[in-house]
Amino acid sequence: MSRIGKQPIAVPAGVTVEVKGQTVAVKGAKGESKYTAPACIGVAVEDGAVVVSRKDASKFGKAMFGTVRSLVNNMILGVTQGYRKDLVIEGVGYKAQMKGNAIVLTLGYSHDINYAIPEGIKVDVQGGTNVSVEGIDKQLVGEVAARIRDYAPAEPYKGKGVRYSNERVRRKEGKAVA
Repeated sequence: MSRIGKQPIAVPAGVTVEVKGQTVAVKGAKGESKYTAPACIGVAVEDGAVVVSRKDASKFGKAMFGTVRSLVNNMILGVTQGYRKDLVIEGVGYKAQMKGNAIVLTLGYSHDINYAIPEGIKVDVQGGTNVSVEGIDKQLVGEVAARIRDYAPAEPYKGKGVRYSNERVRRKEGKAVA
């Protein structure tokens, strides 16, 4: 059995967890989130903690046991603390700005890139080069940050492009002149 799946998830004060069939609904200070667990996994609330169990011994059930526990735990952390990813844009003329519910990226292409921000995500641009992506859904926050980064990942020669704030870009030496 999964060591992660066996651990109960403590429900902090101010958070309510409701389980109806296979659907888990979590409500907290920052919002609410829902997840539907696979049929081979059981989720229950017992003594102020969420307990995940396997209903059968299938290979898929074994695989999903720890995964469901982690997803429910991430939902609880999301509605209490939230998730945040910070991006840094480097390069001459490289910048970002907000326009309504979209972020406009100028990343050295012949055109600007308009990226529509999904519902439930808050994007903040500071100084045109620092972008922070926040929300209660860990997966969605990571996906939005990764999509913004994928438009122009930092290159190894000059470091131009979009990178995570904690990401180190290994720089290569340029062409040597003889």
